[in-house]
Amino acid sequence: MSAASESERRRAAVIGKVRRALADDGNGDARRAAVEERLSRPRPNLVPARGQLTGEARLALFAEMAEKVSASVERVASAEELPEAVASYLRARNLPSELRMGADPRLKALPWDRASHLEIKHGPSDGRDLAAISHAFGGVAETGTLFLLSGQENPTSLNFLPEHHLVVLAAQDIAGDYEALWARLRAAEGDAGLPRTVNLVTGPSRSADIEQTLLLGAHGPRALHILLLGEG
Repeated sequence: MSAASESERRRAAVIGKVRRALADDGNGDARRAAVEERLSRPRPNLVPARGQLTGEARLALFAEMAEKVSASVERVASAEELPEAVASYLRARNLPSELRMGADPRLKALPWDRASHLEIKHGPSDGRDLAAISHAFGGVAETGTLFLLSGQENPTSLNFLPEHHLVVLAAQDIAGDYEALWARLRAAEGDAGLPRTVNLVTGPSRSADIEQTLLLGAHGPRALHILLLGEG
């Protein structure tokens, strides 16, 4: 018997044992009903008070928490100013004037001709891009976390492969806590329309596994730059 066949046999044995154990207690229908009820009526967990702010106070907390974990935050007054803000970021770090992005209509509609020297590439990253830009679904003031939805509009590869990840976040999309954003996502997409993946990103990639020395960019971008758009 091959190693693969033996592995499959053991897996089937384990799963079969679990199924038999679950079926023996006679409570299968009750468990199923409990799961369906829980999924149909999501209940929030305990919500910390820290993020329960409004207006500029909420934006300030988000920026403070994001910067604590080595992200950078730049306030941008209007969408028309975003292309030059992106170009300035690349120039300041001596990066090529090249940017990868997905099919997000909000990003595609920006006046990129105002930064005519910037070369825009579209689609998922193949790992050779130095900089990419995404649009966040929302942000969490409590921790400075970004909600990034997978899909053609904002491919997940842009979150992890380029060394510099720029993220546009509308100030009005910052919530105080995770529960509020999950509720907003369910309301906007419905259970059938939820994305395959929701990536919660808090700062650039980091690791201190080797001799407790903090290393940025260990498993993803080594720089996360948040372009905070508009007023809250």
